[in-house]
Amino acid sequence: MNQFNIGMAAIFLQCIVVLCGCQDAVPHDTQSLLDPNLKRSEVVGLAAGFGTTFAAVPDLIAMFRRRSSAGMNPRMAAIMGVFQILWVYYGLLIASRPVILWNVVAVWVNFVSVGAYFYFVGKERRPQNP
Repeated sequence: MNQFNIGMAAIFLQCIVVLCGCQDAVPHDTQSLLDPNLKRSEVVGLAAGFGTTFAAVPDLIAMFRRRSSAGMNPRMAAIMGVFQILWVYYGLLIASRPVILWNVVAVWVNFVSVGAYFYFVGKERRPQNP
């Protein structure tokens, strides 16, 4: 073994020892300071869900501004929508409000994206009147 591998193994071993001894240092899911009815994990889930749900919105807005389907892949949005429906079901199974909420919104965003794509494709295929 060269010195780099020996050094990495030593660091890895120290990390394992430290992590095994830190079971009491794990944060516990407590009530949120924002709303006592929510747990801290739900607040983090709501924030994370907001970002991932609305990540597709700039492309949707650009498609509406261009009034064109150029650059849009409806398969990607349809596949995402199908799997987000599964996330909604998963959220119902684990009773997680953030998972349910944001994935319902994301399904709607993807539905609008696919609908807009087919609307603009149909409009682009129609013969233009002079």
